[in-house]
Amino acid sequence: MNKIELVDAVATAANIKKSEAETVIDAILDSITAELKKGSEVRLVGFGTFVVSHRAATEGRNPRTGEAIKIPAKKLPRFRAGKGLKDAIA
Repeated sequence: MNKIELVDAVATAANIKKSEAETVIDAILDSITAELKKGSEVRLVGFGTFVVSHRAATEGRNPRTGEAIKIPAKKLPRFRAGKGLKDAIA
């Protein structure tokens, strides 16, 4: 499912216009993104939790030359599914 299909599904389920559904979905995604940027987590009980994980800097190798390269530290978004979601798809 892509964003357009999600907008259609939400509009149909909530009995609202597609433009309104798209506005709501955009607002939700923007809010989640803003909280993750601040380093906070977003917990949706029964669905899951969005968190920011930190990957430490490491040293890797260029596969062609074998030369050592530094891989910088990163912050990555992660999603941990909640019990309700796990049970729903099991």
